[in-house]
Amino acid sequence: MGTLIFIGLIVVYGGGVWKFWNGFGRTNFNPTLTNRIGLSLLWPALFITNPSYRRNFRKALKG
Repeated sequence: MGTLIFIGLIVVYGGGVWKFWNGFGRTNFNPTLTNRIGLSLLWPALFITNPSYRRNFRKALKG
């Protein structure tokens, strides 16, 4: 059961990275490669702690 939860978390994390990466152009962030990589990989922590990032993340996903 623990393995199934772990796999589910990996799928959700990977899906978030993929969707944010593809919708990055709709955000207000500076479109550099380092920003795109960093903000895509750190999305769970930033989504929880930063309201501005949360708004931009939702913009990226709406596309």
